[in-house]
Amino acid sequence: MAAMQASKTGYGPLQGVRVVDLTHILAGPVCALMLADMGADVIKIERVPFEADEARTDTDPYHINGVSAPHMIVNRNKKSLPLNLKQEKGREVLGRLIADADVVLENYRPGVMDRLGFGWESLHQKHPGLIYGAVSGFGRSGPYADRAGFDLITQGMAGLMSITGEGHGRPPVKPGPPMTDTTAGILLAMGVCAALHHRDRTGEGQMVDTSLFEAGIIHTYWHSAIAFSTDEVPGPLGSGHPLSAPYQAFPTKDGWLTLGAANGPTWQRFVAMIDDDRLRDEALFGTNKARMDHLSELVDVLDDIFRTRTTAEWLRALDDAGVPAGPLNTIPAMHEDEQALAREMIVSLDHPTAGPVQTLGLPVKFSETPGGPKAPAALYGEHTRHLLKGLGYGDAEIDQLAGDGVIGLPEMAPGG
Repeated sequence: MAAMQASKTGYGPLQGVRVVDLTHILAGPVCALMLADMGADVIKIERVPFEADEARTDTDPYHINGVSAPHMIVNRNKKSLPLNLKQEKGREVLGRLIADADVVLENYRPGVMDRLGFGWESLHQKHPGLIYGAVSGFGRSGPYADRAGFDLITQGMAGLMSITGEGHGRPPVKPGPPMTDTTAGILLAMGVCAALHHRDRTGEGQMVDTSLFEAGIIHTYWHSAIAFSTDEVPGPLGSGHPLSAPYQAFPTKDGWLTLGAANGPTWQRFVAMIDDDRLRDEALFGTNKARMDHLSELVDVLDDIFRTRTTAEWLRALDDAGVPAGPLNTIPAMHEDEQALAREMIVSLDHPTAGPVQTLGLPVKFSETPGGPKAPAALYGEHTRHLLKGLGYGDAEIDQLAGDGVIGLPEMAPGG
């Protein structure tokens, strides 16, 4: 097992942790990305013969110089080692890798890793200090454990699509981003870090198991609290909030803005700034409860007020008054936001094929062990020879394994 190394000067707090990443598509790769950005040495196991990961193919319509943009953004900071796990020699290479690893990540359906000889029980017996991270549609226990799960399916089952949309009676709406995929990856990374801390104290490894379904459920904290306390089912509120008002988007003269003026002092500052007698009606708007009870009246008044000036004009006035508000950025506009840039959330990397590319930064900042993007997504098999030499294979053996279709080298795949 690779020894954990605490460092106050090295790259990322997980420096010295080796991760073998057998995941694909999004949830698992997001977990591996979080760990890699925090300094872990992540080895991404790809397929042999070349069969593009759903996020790698160079025929993806969203590409830069023939290289998949989705692949690059979730696979930076990782090393690429393609293996044919249907061959015994491929499984032997994987076994050697895992013997020197701290963490194994996988998001196969239950039973796949067992059939390959790398299931949790088998690996735990051989390597009792190993952390085994698994993410699936519904988790490794319960009546749905064997079901395939996708973001759309789990968003619906977790209740998210019942509370997202324009209002009652309107068609269900899926939140724009793949929320359960991304959240499940972050949850698994959190669990892996906690398990590493436990192992550091006890020497004991463990399985860390989460799912897209559970990742969706945790987004319902507010709405579940309401349902638990009242038996009511909160429905879709557009951009509004089930507990607070005004807390939503409003149209302006030239666009939209978001406003958060629900608590008492903020509401008073907002009313003083707007200086409109309609908002001073205590019976209708004097308390948050009153504003929620008369939400449609409040929205009508604020729609009328905000349409009189541009978004920029309103944002300057609201900021001066100490009232939280913001623009509705497009994704490209967010990429240019001065705060996003100042927090290094938009970062440039040089890819050997795609050239200079932009990516998103690490959303957690460390004062002593900073992390974040440092290497672009690897070419297919870019690190195969280096990694196998580290496991004791010679050049002739590596060439033979490549010729036998056991491993992948960069020249064996188009694009990168």
